[in-house]
Amino acid sequence: MDQTIELEILGLSSNHSQSGSFTLVMGEIGGSRRLPIVIGMFEAQAIAIEIEKIIPNRPMTHDLFKSFSSNFNFSIDHILISDMREGVFYAKIVCKNASKSVEIDARPSDAIAIAVRFDAPIFCVSKVMSEAAIEFNEEEEKRDPQKPIKSGKAGTSTPKSTDSLKDFSLDKLNQMLDKAIYDEDYEKAARIRDEINRRN
Repeated sequence: MDQTIELEILGLSSNHSQSGSFTLVMGEIGGSRRLPIVIGMFEAQAIAIEIEKIIPNRPMTHDLFKSFSSNFNFSIDHILISDMREGVFYAKIVCKNASKSVEIDARPSDAIAIAVRFDAPIFCVSKVMSEAAIEFNEEEEKRDPQKPIKSGKAGTSTPKSTDSLKDFSLDKLNQMLDKAIYDEDYEKAARIRDEINRRN
């Protein structure tokens, strides 16, 4: 197998050039390269709600995958971003149980949404990193206005509308949080939750 590099999720930001899509930024652990991957809204939401530890009203597809695998006693060993052809990334989910290990083809966005639920490591083959990664130094990151917001290990960019949340009482914010979760508007739920946390 090709040499692999372990990655971590650094941030998730809406993609201004492509409506309805997001850029997931992966960082090389112990290195300075960044691997940006454009993903769809549903997968971005699935990754964000797990990172932000928001519990949805009903299981999402990736939660269902986790329940299914747990009930059949197999786990996710790791995720591998295995190839890039014509600008499209390819990934494999490496599953295992007591007796065997199996590789399943997947889109990187789905594979990463599953990885965060299993706390599984994410790797990328060095060939893909050489072709698609961007070298960053700290000075460039400070100057880059597109850089995703970080909170701990990972973060999601939040729109300016957080200012308007300051006008609501704590009781009202809790009601709004319940409604946002019920409506499955997880981006709004994350913003409301952050405002509640700021006051506590």
